[in-house]
Amino acid sequence: MIVMKPRFKLGALVATPGALEVLEKAGVPLWSLVSRHVSGNFGEVDEHDRQANEEAIASGDRVLSAYTVAGERVWVITEADRSSTCVLLASEY
Repeated sequence: MIVMKPRFKLGALVATPGALEVLEKAGVPLWSLVSRHVSGNFGEVDEHDRQANEEAIASGDRVLSAYTVAGERVWVITEADRSSTCVLLASEY
């Protein structure tokens, strides 16, 4: 078993109905994306965004991860104040 250590606080976890539907249809548990996000596996972001996320963890800015699930782009966004983390489809932003 691989244990992933959280690198920042998530706050309240919320998800849009669209994201939940895509995850359910694909058989992907919500927690699997959230655990990747909080451990620093930001998914399919470019090097610029990866570096921005690293700086955001240190400075307290917003952290964004992107994953493809069943052909849909799913984002996981933790707010700068760490009050909440939202899982949503990119098309819902």
